[in-house]
Amino acid sequence: MKAYDIIVIGAGLGTSIVFKALSEGLKVALVDKAKVGGTCLNVGCVPSKTLLVPADRIREIQEAKKLGIQANVARIDFASIMERMRSVVKNGRKHMINEIRNSKHLDFYNGQGHFVDESVLKVKNDEIRGGKIFVASGARPSIPSVKGLEDTEYLTNETVLDLGRRPKSLILVGGGYIAVEYGHFFAGMGTKVIILQRNRRLVPNEEPEISDLLKKKLEKHMEIYLNTGTSEVQQSRSGIIVHVKNEETGRETKLMAEKIMVATGRKSNADLLEAKNAGIETDETNYIKVDDYLQTNKKNIWAFGDAIGKQMFTHAGDKEAELAWHNATQEKKMKMDFHVVPHAIFTYPQIASVGLTEEQARKNYKILIGRAKYSDIVKGEAMMEEEGFAKAIVEKETERILGFHIIGPEASTLIQEVVNAMVNKVSIKSITNSMHVFPALSELIPETLNHLE
Repeated sequence: MKAYDIIVIGAGLGTSIVFKALSEGLKVALVDKAKVGGTCLNVGCVPSKTLLVPADRIREIQEAKKLGIQANVARIDFASIMERMRSVVKNGRKHMINEIRNSKHLDFYNGQGHFVDESVLKVKNDEIRGGKIFVASGARPSIPSVKGLEDTEYLTNETVLDLGRRPKSLILVGGGYIAVEYGHFFAGMGTKVIILQRNRRLVPNEEPEISDLLKKKLEKHMEIYLNTGTSEVQQSRSGIIVHVKNEETGRETKLMAEKIMVATGRKSNADLLEAKNAGIETDETNYIKVDDYLQTNKKNIWAFGDAIGKQMFTHAGDKEAELAWHNATQEKKMKMDFHVVPHAIFTYPQIASVGLTEEQARKNYKILIGRAKYSDIVKGEAMMEEEGFAKAIVEKETERILGFHIIGPEASTLIQEVVNAMVNKVSIKSITNSMHVFPALSELIPETLNHLE
């Protein structure tokens, strides 16, 4: 049995731990069941956002007429767009593989690992022992139990990336960020898109008014059914037949499309690790339980990223990895602050949020609410952006930002100024007293904070 100072499970976020450990001269084992690069590089952020850029451009061209520009999209080369995406992923993976191969004191075990006990893992025929173990095993698509679904060639956020030909029609089961992003992409490519959402709102974790505006915007290009469950799926010669039922009215109907994609969430990979053999505690949904310092209930095991199911975004996982390593190697510990983790949804329009929603904040704080439309600032008016807006939730007593939510152009970029203020625990004056370029979209943030009530 080979012994290592450090064992890392997961060649995505886990690689940052690997290289930190190697820089300190430690002997390291890296274990991964799939392709190097993890979810983000292979089937998540990198490929999906590479696809969404062309879809954004198409919408911009189509909306240019409101600015007095007559333009048309002459042709969309779907196969080329997909191939470019796969090339980006391939090059990124190649770079990571080269780094791993060229690293001394690092052994890579490519296979499904599982715990034998709290210090030993088995990977295929190898058993390895680790002084400290870091788990970044990620998650996988969660597939609902729907009659007939397993007998169809359904797509997920992973298999959809293998398409070479654009489907003429697509039914998306789910209404979270994966569903609305891929809905935006395929609708932009010219596919007839239908979204089936069991919840009463799209992206239900966002502010209600943001969910409502997103639905209004997306419905210009696709069909959206809310409060609608999927009861049965059938494969026919002409495509996929989906039996649906409205949860409120009880009305049942059939929908048809060439392809169906399931985007109903993610599930933990902890079961594949047989974490129970190490005595690692998991929650009711099988995500690994950690404390504020990313440590499991076992002294020498830390976990982070999608494996813990808290904030399943790459930037959050990167920060968690940094803190897990720090807390495993330093006496002074540092807590992970999940309250200040931002996120974005790259639909058209974009959505970006950080912190609490209004409903959450009202439970424990006396708050002020600020609102501003893009059209309230000169740049937004120049862009003829009439419906996008920002919403601030501020603690009345301290004037600290508890939450901030944006829907509109460049939302994912604009949110950063708010994140910085929240991380540094400063009042809104850190933003409102600062000069902002005029006229620029960045004025939306102080404009929102200057209208608190």
